[in-house]
Amino acid sequence: MKTIRRVRFSALAAAVLFGLAACADMVALDKDTSIDAGADAIGVENLPDGSSVGTVGGAPVGGVIGHDVGKK
Repeated sequence: MKTIRRVRFSALAAAVLFGLAACADMVALDKDTSIDAGADAIGVENLPDGSSVGTVGGAPVGGVIGHDVGKK
């Protein structure tokens, strides 16, 4: 059980580091769009039914919101 947790944590840590490295040369508008898309996908995934359809639908909605809010 500990091995599975370690592997899962390592994979998550690697994904976060690669994600942060990918955002290094983004402009603020792109960062806002990406952050809101990810946040909305995670937020919808954690709803009681936890459907993947909601996650797939929530990401574009969050991206659009982040893009429009970032325009100022």
